[in-house]
Amino acid sequence: MSDYATAHRQSIEDPDAFWLEAAKGVDWTTPPTTAVDGSRPPFYTWFPDGELNTSYNCIDRHVEAGRGDQAAYIYDSPVTGTKESVTYSQLLEQVEAFAGALRAEGVGRGDRVVIYMPMIPRAAVAMLACARLGAVHSVVFGGFAAPELAIRIDDARPKVVVTATGGIEPSRKIPYFPMVSKALQLTEHKPSAVLVAARADQFPDEAFPETPGTTWTDWDEAVATAEPAGPVPVNANDPLYILYTSGTTGMPKGVVRDNGGHAVALTWSMWNVYGVKPGDVWWSASDVGWVVGHSYIIYAPLLVGATSIIYEGKPVGTPDAGAFWRVASEHKAVALFTAPTAVRAVRKEDPNGEEIGKYDLSAMHTLFCAGERLDPETYQWATDKLGKPVVDNWWQTETGWPIASNLRGLDPMPIKAGSPTVPVPGYELHVLDGEGNQLPAGEEGNLAVRLPMAPGTLLGLWEDDERFVSSYMSVFDGYYSTGDGGYIDDDGYVYVMGRTDDVINVAGHRLSTGSMEAVIAKHPAVAEAAVIGVRDELKGQRPVGYVVLKAGEVRDPDELRAELVTMVRDEIGAVATFRDCTVVQGLPKTRSGKILRKTMRQIADGQENVPVPSTIEDPQVLEDLTPFLRQQG
Repeated sequence: MSDYATAHRQSIEDPDAFWLEAAKGVDWTTPPTTAVDGSRPPFYTWFPDGELNTSYNCIDRHVEAGRGDQAAYIYDSPVTGTKESVTYSQLLEQVEAFAGALRAEGVGRGDRVVIYMPMIPRAAVAMLACARLGAVHSVVFGGFAAPELAIRIDDARPKVVVTATGGIEPSRKIPYFPMVSKALQLTEHKPSAVLVAARADQFPDEAFPETPGTTWTDWDEAVATAEPAGPVPVNANDPLYILYTSGTTGMPKGVVRDNGGHAVALTWSMWNVYGVKPGDVWWSASDVGWVVGHSYIIYAPLLVGATSIIYEGKPVGTPDAGAFWRVASEHKAVALFTAPTAVRAVRKEDPNGEEIGKYDLSAMHTLFCAGERLDPETYQWATDKLGKPVVDNWWQTETGWPIASNLRGLDPMPIKAGSPTVPVPGYELHVLDGEGNQLPAGEEGNLAVRLPMAPGTLLGLWEDDERFVSSYMSVFDGYYSTGDGGYIDDDGYVYVMGRTDDVINVAGHRLSTGSMEAVIAKHPAVAEAAVIGVRDELKGQRPVGYVVLKAGEVRDPDELRAELVTMVRDEIGAVATFRDCTVVQGLPKTRSGKILRKTMRQIADGQENVPVPSTIEDPQVLEDLTPFLRQQG
């Protein structure tokens, strides 16, 4: 397609023609003849008669095409002082070998494997090895505490857990064995094996725990005795992975991604959305535990034959605010993809951009941001200091790739601060009021995507069709409800203004305030609690708690706050960044007992003339709480 308008129109009006053409970018064992299957709405599927293997498409076909000596991954770890290049040929050998080790543990097509790993190349090898066998991986972010890991193990019921001896932070080392061991004590489901990628140079004295019913085995030992495994063809709609994302009930939702639609969409996106071609070096500065890491560290770059950087470090502090520019310069990355939080952290440490001038960034054509709204101030700073396009894109764990972006390969457009630009082909985006009626340009409402969505989006939720429908498909008939609010201007540019539910976005990580409330409510002194996300200059949002004490309880506020912060950290993990909690006399509620979290959030964010629902039980409670909310905001 030569222009955006033509491409988007065809993707909506004739999705079969558009996406079957895009599917030619993927190698199939059985090529599909149909793109979209709408026989069971809202459960749409893609390329239903196609068969392929994702691991083969990421590795084997590039080796067979003569790209075996090209780097597939560049590992850059300032926290350990390690740099390593893994070629496509080397990656193929490693993935074949570890797939054989998984197969020796009984893992086959459709079986699940939970991966709890730091940012090391073996995390990628483990994911690709699962895909090679037709198994389903579920990666859990290494910052999650044992109870969160246990919930995911019980839901996915893996045959094997893959982990490492630990992760490295700038100021400390985090042993993983205690968290995995405790999680397995908490689970009803017991995996048969834990395979461990040792980091002997960083964790020299770690001994395997004793876990009844589960065998702990060293990665290298498992590989040494196993036969290498070839790629197993699977149906396009067989699941590739489960990725858990926060739900408003506190129970995470297992987003299921397919093989076929995922491969086609990500392959198409690398050039059309990001302007990245085979042989380019691409850097997505995220973590494999998040959807950005799945899509744009592990899979998409390899699907097109590019080189992907695996970075074990931070935007600042490893060693300074020039870390990003050093990595981009040294490895000649054509683009950097990160969260606005990371850019704000760099800006805070280096407001004049002096570190940028120390490095040759001539190879880099674009800075991409996603994970939360790229605010105009951060956009302007990065644009001015880099002298390059800074492009926001909007998407979610559920969609797996952008809903809206500036399509740098297909048809670059003028950039508007605060907007991720236009809906990507495959997504028919509308702004709806509470009744599902379309709103005119410029009017803010609920952002929703008319079904079917583009390929590569979620097939459903793991073994929970009812929750899939109730969470996403029942809010507006015939639409996927994004849970985000915003508007579309007269030029068709999308503006995403924030969540409409109680899932908050902290530095690009979606976290459930409901989960935090459930933890706080366990404290013996707490009668009830509310956690809201308030605007934060650095992280986008931060969680703030308000608690009502039980009758007769008198507690020192600082001591109670410390206890509650520790509880949230222990049960959810440091990723929650929960630090603020205030004791109040009451929480505003409707007559039916629903806490008015949205109203609280609006007041905390400094909005004027916040509408108070007519169903409020006692307006005086909200009036008394307002000074505390304003202070936090």
